[in-house]
Amino acid sequence: MIGIGVIGYGYWGPNLVRNFHEVSDAKIVAVADLRDSRLEKLRKQYPAVKALKDPLELLRDPAVDAVVVATPVSTHFELAVEALRAGKHVLVEKPMTATSEQARRLIDEAEKRRRVLMVDHTFIYTPAVRKVRQLVAEKKLGDVLYYDSVRVNLGLFQHDVSVIWDLAVHDLSIMEYIVPARPVSVSATAISHVPRQPENTAYVTVFFDAPVIGHVHVNWLAPVKIRRTLIGGSEKMVVYDDLEPSEKIKVYDKGITVTSNGESVYKLLIGYRAGDMWAPQLEMTEALRFEAEHFVGCVRDNKRPDTDGQAGLSVVRLAEAATQSAAERGRPVEL
Repeated sequence: MIGIGVIGYGYWGPNLVRNFHEVSDAKIVAVADLRDSRLEKLRKQYPAVKALKDPLELLRDPAVDAVVVATPVSTHFELAVEALRAGKHVLVEKPMTATSEQARRLIDEAEKRRRVLMVDHTFIYTPAVRKVRQLVAEKKLGDVLYYDSVRVNLGLFQHDVSVIWDLAVHDLSIMEYIVPARPVSVSATAISHVPRQPENTAYVTVFFDAPVIGHVHVNWLAPVKIRRTLIGGSEKMVVYDDLEPSEKIKVYDKGITVTSNGESVYKLLIGYRAGDMWAPQLEMTEALRFEAEHFVGCVRDNKRPDTDGQAGLSVVRLAEAATQSAAERGRPVEL
């Protein structure tokens, strides 16, 4: 039985506690949060769980084998490194750290102490995203040509991070998981419409070491909620709509064929292909439940997680580059 301690019981913490509570090989030992009101809610729902105000007290508890960090981004590094130094395995909420330097230090600390370091890139554990990765790996789409995503809604405005670090990291983690090419540079534009607050609208373009392009549009100031991604392939194309209740993935046998009828570019012939659409059947397992089971399994069996420290570092580097590029009006930043 793996003893779990959770630091942070705000927006995401209750979801983490609920899912780890349902994992058969895990037991929620303690939860730490600075607010008494949150701890009171915890006590009512989980009376057997220790409710603590001091996270260091949680880290000193010998019954806690692994720590989940669900606090503001600015505190991730300090809490995660202290947990590793206390001999605990660590799952840290996205983004892993506020800087790539902090991410590298966490990776080094975890490797030195032989502890599991995992990042809460929740969408990687959805049946839909894992199915798209399978289709790409099996070449069912042909060569990947582009990744184009839109993640917009009205709110929730953050005061400590921009929309890039809040919403875009979801799509950047999915893109990194699905696209087999390596990102080499990032260009981004962003704007804040609220004085002295982080940017609420951003457009991020990622260039790769292959003929692939990635684009992410994120916005806290949209009249509708959209969670839609297009993955274009040379053979087939995918529409992934996370708001669809059942058919979250639709695979289209659509595309073009290019043939040459001589040396002149004007004699290139482009043909259009329009075939069937099919929606693969997906499991109904909640992503966070699957993620919790995966983390516990990695701790128990000493395995490397699908979203390990290196995956967390890659996303932080992309978000860092996008932030720098946006500050310079879209100048491409090399990775």
